[in-house]
Amino acid sequence: MSSMKKNISSVIFATAIIIAAYLLANAIVNRNKSEGIISVTGLGKADFTSDLIVWEGSFSKESYDLQKAYNDLEKDKKIIYTYLLDKGVANEELVFNAVASRKQTKPKYSSDGKYIGDEFLGYILTQSLQIESNNVKNIEQLSREITELLNKGIQFYSQAPRYYYTKLADLKIEMISKATNDAHHRAQKISENSTSVLGELLSAKMGIFQITGQNSNEDYSWGGTYNTSSKNKTASITMKLNYNIRGD
Repeated sequence: MSSMKKNISSVIFATAIIIAAYLLANAIVNRNKSEGIISVTGLGKADFTSDLIVWEGSFSKESYDLQKAYNDLEKDKKIIYTYLLDKGVANEELVFNAVASRKQTKPKYSSDGKYIGDEFLGYILTQSLQIESNNVKNIEQLSREITELLNKGIQFYSQAPRYYYTKLADLKIEMISKATNDAHHRAQKISENSTSVLGELLSAKMGIFQITGQNSNEDYSWGGTYNTSSKNKTASITMKLNYNIRGD
């Protein structure tokens, strides 16, 4: 009986040693295959040409008589309107804004330098207009030729055109896809070079969407940049991806 107990104890002890050895070996293997996280940032870029132009300008008239100033302004408006239509501007692209008026005065002083009130110099009436068109080339050229109105006796104050892109939402989706693919490619290269296995995607975070003029030295902004002064632009966006990574 005593011999049987000793044999059973020996078997249990041997089994315990085998199990312990297995667990220890398995722990070493798992430790060698420890998991970690890598973060990679990808970039998506694309050049594009604006397909919408917005151009604004204004004209004014002055007179001591308010009604005369308004009538003179209306005459100039008709001349400008006809000129713009002759230059290929569509009627639905053109908007004349409300007339703004203000009194023009200057301070008056007595012979001893004391302020005694304001001297009335007349009224200044100003009207602005805006053209929004997909015919970018035509409006761009028109903005450079508008000084022709001087030959008609009209002083027109022109602003620099602003350029936009109507398919920006589609472009942004394309940029996100490019940036994501770029980040994934970088993650694969890192895992290959470190002899690791790239695991599942844990998270993805989009960076700032930037639009700058092509071949410009514009600075990127943390809040995003949206260039409207250049017809030809470059769009860019970043994507930050976090992956599980496991050693072989």
